[in-house]
Amino acid sequence: MHHDIVSQCASTLRLVDAWLDKAEKHAAERKFDAGVLASARLAPDMAPLAYQVTSACDYVKAGARLAGLAPPRHDDTETTFPELRARVAKTLSFIEGVEAHAYEGAAERKIMLPWAPGKVLAAKDYVLQITIPNVYFHLTMIYAILRHNGVDLGKMDFLGALNFEKA
Repeated sequence: MHHDIVSQCASTLRLVDAWLDKAEKHAAERKFDAGVLASARLAPDMAPLAYQVTSACDYVKAGARLAGLAPPRHDDTETTFPELRARVAKTLSFIEGVEAHAYEGAAERKIMLPWAPGKVLAAKDYVLQITIPNVYFHLTMIYAILRHNGVDLGKMDFLGALNFEKA
């Protein structure tokens, strides 16, 4: 189950590359610098698109804690679309390299968070209270910032391909 959840989060993060591609095309068609979108935000006190992308990446790669692994640290210096794409690719390369068997026993693990010294979360609570909400919060913000700025994204861009089977 834990591997499936982290894999789903990674799968949705994979869609961000296509969103960024659409955003760059949008900027080129309208003859403005795509960097404007990287620094765009929905409200003055909200973090910009670039931060939303790096944060989504951070929460996806942190899913490796469920496999007993420490996620790699990144400097969070990405500001351009190529840099943001590279961050997504690095994150996916790492998390997809964690094999399913590494998550065995995850249900019994206690997860320590760097920002909560002396405290732990049970794996189930970590998944339900940290991983899923944070990954989808930041992905939703990326989508919303781009949509707000006119990028042609729809619900299927957010959901991605569905695994239909014959009835």
